[in-house]
Amino acid sequence: MDRVALILMIIGAINWGLIGFFGFDLVANLFGGQLAPLSRIIYGLVGLAGLYSISLLVRDREQV
Repeated sequence: MDRVALILMIIGAINWGLIGFFGFDLVANLFGGQLAPLSRIIYGLVGLAGLYSISLLVRDREQV
């Protein structure tokens, strides 16, 4: 689960970097716009991955 969350967060970070530097939303471009159902699902999964990853901050180092 940690790897899936990390992959989704990397996708989100790349997308936000493209938005910030070039004004280009890769997810929206690939999946039919920001309001397209598939885009919204991906945005939601990236958000959930970020929330899940908060747990990585509070875990013991031996468990990670």
